[in-house]
Amino acid sequence: MTKPRIVGFCGNTSRPSKARALVEAVGAELSARHPLTFEVVDLVDAGSGIAAFSRTTLDDNARIVIEAIERADGLVIGCPVFQGSYPGLFKHVFDLIEPSTLRNRPVVLTAVGGGLRHSLVVEHQLRPLFGFFEACTVSTAIYASRGELAPGEALAPMITARIANAAEQFAALLRGRRADAA
Repeated sequence: MTKPRIVGFCGNTSRPSKARALVEAVGAELSARHPLTFEVVDLVDAGSGIAAFSRTTLDDNARIVIEAIERADGLVIGCPVFQGSYPGLFKHVFDLIEPSTLRNRPVVLTAVGGGLRHSLVVEHQLRPLFGFFEACTVSTAIYASRGELAPGEALAPMITARIANAAEQFAALLRGRRADAA
């Protein structure tokens, strides 16, 4: 059996980004504990072609990002939070995803915002979005405020613990999905 292919998708429009750092931390935890292939794609990788109104008019860069998400065995989502919500282009990416392709896929939800008042975005916006796709979001989500992700500094113990817990929940869902497919 081949290693599962896990894709981290970050809704950031620039690099480096704190959302990507959080997704990479989850990917590192998953990779350290389980045999899998992990790659990260960013909204910025899609370029301006992601603003297409339909899949048929996507340019190659945008199509690569959409197809990477659809082909993944599981997802780690990194969402920057602006003014109490996910960015419009982040949502637009998922408007272009074929709904049935994410059914029963394990998903870890992460978000980074300016402060604690943005933390509910995970539960009130991201979880329902992936519920629409019938994806299996793990029960532990990871939210960090910008101040908790200082470059070059270790993650706060609470964030590290949440990442470890989410990684175990994700792995259990992934094992179940692969067992069902076998």
